[in-house]
Amino acid sequence: MSGPSLQNAALAIGIAHIPAMIRVVRGETLRIKESDFVLGAKTMDASGLRIIFTHVLPNAASAIIVQATVIMPVAVIGEALLSFLGLGIQPPTPSLGIMLSDAQQYIFRSPTAAIVPGVGIALICLAFNLFGDALRDAFDPTANGRK
Repeated sequence: MSGPSLQNAALAIGIAHIPAMIRVVRGETLRIKESDFVLGAKTMDASGLRIIFTHVLPNAASAIIVQATVIMPVAVIGEALLSFLGLGIQPPTPSLGIMLSDAQQYIFRSPTAAIVPGVGIALICLAFNLFGDALRDAFDPTANGRK
């Protein structure tokens, strides 16, 4: 797979965000494995896989989901950037980056051709950030000082 395409853009963006996700998963796993319920499961001679699937993963899921909503705006901007540069999605497939690239030549005659896709990118990113913030509050109500 070489050349600009949707698959290559998605693959590149996904690979670029693997380290951040691994860091969150590792941190949560290290925090959870020291919890009393995990130590109790070890005491009761539960297998490693049972501890992972019944204790660690369900308790780490909230942090993983929130991290995914943090990564999404960066991925949206990354896709728009790759498409703008001609390295991502190719026409005639619609993309906000392609719309911005096409609007360059009309920027002085019709500035809305560039403003609308730019505002669209900003609103999509804002929506993911607000969604992630709401999920964080739902999963951990004490995160913002509320008890």
